[in-house]
Amino acid sequence: METKQRILRTAAELFSQNGYHATGLSELGDAVNLGRGALYYHIGSKEQLLYDLSVRHVQEMVDYGESLVNTPLPVEERFRRLSRKLMRVIADNRQEWTVYFREAHALSGRRSEKVRDLRSRFASVWRTLLNEGQSTGDFYQVDSLTVQAVLGMHNYSYLWINPDGHKSPEEIADHFCDILLHGITPNS
Repeated sequence: METKQRILRTAAELFSQNGYHATGLSELGDAVNLGRGALYYHIGSKEQLLYDLSVRHVQEMVDYGESLVNTPLPVEERFRRLSRKLMRVIADNRQEWTVYFREAHALSGRRSEKVRDLRSRFASVWRTLLNEGQSTGDFYQVDSLTVQAVLGMHNYSYLWINPDGHKSPEEIADHFCDILLHGITPNS
């Protein structure tokens, strides 16, 4: 594994377990067997490391979502694909998502702005799909609360999802979509 990737994985593990502020660079350096100078060579700064962990998978989801918006598929299928991809990425990268959700607020300046921009762009992808579904009559009601509900349902799965659990991340996503798109009451 490349040194930078090894550092990112180890930092995600330490930050998710101990917190960003409670994890020192000497602890990280010991964990990856690098001295302070070599560690700084690969990461730049501790805040840069936090930033890299925070944007990595969110950027992946934004890129995927923005390309999916313009894919010529029915809106429900695109909605489900976005859900499946997000659940898989969260399941496969739980420690990084934990760091993102719990620690990204510690970023400052341009890094903080970039994270907020990515969050906004990702919410916009969901909003676009939901609005399209409403305009085609496939979805019922779309407002900012709906977007927040969809994001909340997916995003907080980092707390409990098990990629090797009884249901795959994609099966969980399909279940979420069934609840979101069809409700939990039987149709009459």
